[in-house]
Amino acid sequence: MLVFFNPLFMIELTVLDYILIISFFSISIFIGFWVSKKSGKNAAEFFLSGRRMPWWLLGLSMVATTFSTDTPNLVTDIVRTNGVAGNWVWWAFLLTGMLTVFIYARLWRKSGVTTDIEFYELRYGGKPARFLRAFRAVYLGVLFNVLAMSAVTLAAIKIGQVMLGLTPIEVVLIAGVITVIFSAAGGFKGVVYTDFLLFFVAFAGSIGAAYYCVNLPEVGGLSALIEHEQVNTKLGFLPDFTDTQSLIMLLIIPLAVQWWSAWYPGSEPGGGGYIAQRMLASKSENHAIGATFFFNIMHYALRPWPWILVAVASLVIYPDIASLQIAFPEVEADKLGHDLAYSAMLTKLPAGLLGLVLASLVAAYMSTISTHLNWGASYIVHDFYVQHVHPSASQKELVVAGRIATVVLMAISAMLALYLNNALQLFNIILMFGAGTGLIFILRWFWWRINAWSEISAMFASGIVSILISFTSFGPWLFGDTSGNAMTEATGLLPAWATYPFIVGSTSMIWILTTFLTKPESGLTLERFYAKTKPGGPGWHSVKARLSSQSMPSTSWAVPQGVLAMLLGCIVVYGTLFATGFWLYGEWTYATLTTTIVLVAAFLLLKVWKKLKFQVKE
Repeated sequence: MLVFFNPLFMIELTVLDYILIISFFSISIFIGFWVSKKSGKNAAEFFLSGRRMPWWLLGLSMVATTFSTDTPNLVTDIVRTNGVAGNWVWWAFLLTGMLTVFIYARLWRKSGVTTDIEFYELRYGGKPARFLRAFRAVYLGVLFNVLAMSAVTLAAIKIGQVMLGLTPIEVVLIAGVITVIFSAAGGFKGVVYTDFLLFFVAFAGSIGAAYYCVNLPEVGGLSALIEHEQVNTKLGFLPDFTDTQSLIMLLIIPLAVQWWSAWYPGSEPGGGGYIAQRMLASKSENHAIGATFFFNIMHYALRPWPWILVAVASLVIYPDIASLQIAFPEVEADKLGHDLAYSAMLTKLPAGLLGLVLASLVAAYMSTISTHLNWGASYIVHDFYVQHVHPSASQKELVVAGRIATVVLMAISAMLALYLNNALQLFNIILMFGAGTGLIFILRWFWWRINAWSEISAMFASGIVSILISFTSFGPWLFGDTSGNAMTEATGLLPAWATYPFIVGSTSMIWILTTFLTKPESGLTLERFYAKTKPGGPGWHSVKARLSSQSMPSTSWAVPQGVLAMLLGCIVVYGTLFATGFWLYGEWTYATLTTTIVLVAAFLLLKVWKKLKFQVKE
């Protein structure tokens, strides 16, 4: 029997394990080259697959993309540090996700733009809009995109070190080279087609790992796990209401401020990034809506539990970082952290299941990185290269530029990953740098007065304030500890939990003031945007009045019904998330009650959804 033996971590890979892992590498590369000829025809095919994608394929792609290798590590870090309730830091983004489903998906598809960055020159005009489009293309497509990919690669490095004994450079070279080959060859279509397969592999691997880890002899099964002294205080869906600091940091700020104010890849208020890319690639507005709704159900309601179960089981076997260090002495010191516990638990899987889980992690890594590469390259090529470097570039030249950008982005993110050490740390940094900008992304569709200077001022204000707090003595002086750990006491002038609201408040005051101190967009720009997207609502009354003289038919405003659908959708998804948890915890009364609420809310949502007229006659 062919066996790979890791003398340090006692991991053996059988022939079956090898077959599973190599098969998914091979299939992904095959798909990339199989669709490369069609993807290379023009930029529209390379970045949006000709706008012919069905909702189910795009929805699966969204879910596969956000599986990622860093997400289970992040969830593990959160659960071990702040308990299950700590996940509200990302569960809160469901609110903006549902707004995207029932309000913004239709608008994005109507806009007809190639990237969400192109939106800037549709919504705004003149030199400020041109600057904003170019700067955001680099700011998001390179800086933020590289940070996000670095977090994913960091997780792959930890998995490779703990499970296979590979060095960080070996992980980067093996995983990165294969991913960049099929991403550069297949373009968006290759990414989405591969995601279809990788979704099922990643889901099966996460469920299989959770089942086996919970039933390890050291853990003793689900009942014993829930009652364990290291675990039972971590299982609540809500933080301890008697602990004011934890309550504010873990629940109140995410639900009251964070979901609408922060920009984060995959959870942008009003839609954006690679979520917008998939909506723009859909066959129609209804396909865009269906894709985003499917994604939000899977992402928030069902997928977290396998990761949570592994995380809480890890507390039994590796209760602290010191125990992880003892178990894995050869892991580099700067890579030690609570997020390492997920990989540590996977080392206990048996042959066969180990290969499936490793294949699922490979799948998650490739899906996420390939999406970020194609998305980031679309910004660089369509919104910067064509606009400012080579306006007369042919379609073939644009595809070549896209492939070069793909390789460069992979190289930069891989090098950065070698210097990172913690998934939650990077999550908080990205969150802070986008703080305060989210409200603009929500309102710019429905309020004519927002202009390009509003977004420019918000972007720079958020970045500057975040840098001052994170990388100068101003942060510790004002807030004491700024790590984002809800359990850490503040020693500054303000409590640590006030860090994020301070950035949001400062940024919001600056962009609102800038909006009223600068001129609005020209009437021609506003009329063009309204005629194209037809957002409706009282925020466009003056523009509608001018257009009415041009025999523009009146419209019904779907947003009130959309907000109602959004609220019902949140009840359905949150209810499903908690009902699943109650069934797992063996709390049958709460489980039955929550399940009943989900069914009622789903019935009401279906009725409201039927009333929504997404295909509005204008």
